[in-house]
Amino acid sequence: MDQTLRQLGGLLLGSVPTVILLTLLYILYTTIVHRPLRRVLDERRGKTEGAVEKSRADIAAAEARTSEYEQRLREARATVYRAQEARLKAVADARAAALNEARAKAQAQVQAAKADIERDREAAQSGLQAEAQTLAIEIMRRVLEPAGAARE
Repeated sequence: MDQTLRQLGGLLLGSVPTVILLTLLYILYTTIVHRPLRRVLDERRGKTEGAVEKSRADIAAAEARTSEYEQRLREARATVYRAQEARLKAVADARAAALNEARAKAQAQVQAAKADIERDREAAQSGLQAEAQTLAIEIMRRVLEPAGAARE
């Protein structure tokens, strides 16, 4: 066992430089490679996550602007439709007023024509009565004339 312990001690003593070199290598690796690499990766992750967060914020802002734009567009359309309806109502009112005016004028013309016809009828009736009297007098005169005077 003594020999085993000596061999083990020799091995341990021979491994001390390896352990020191391995520890030194670990320290150097951590200092030179691992920490800068970790820092770069953390910075990249931060920038990436920051960019993603910025993109999400930009998307949210764009959606807000889009919804605001759509709301304003709906309001503008509603305003246009109201103006259009008002114009159509004004046109319909103007058309109705013109139609009523035309009806009133036509009614007045019909009444004037009826009055003219009535005057013409009365004038024609008066003329016919006067002519009927004249004809009656002429007929009576010829009938009552002596027979001989009519032959001559």
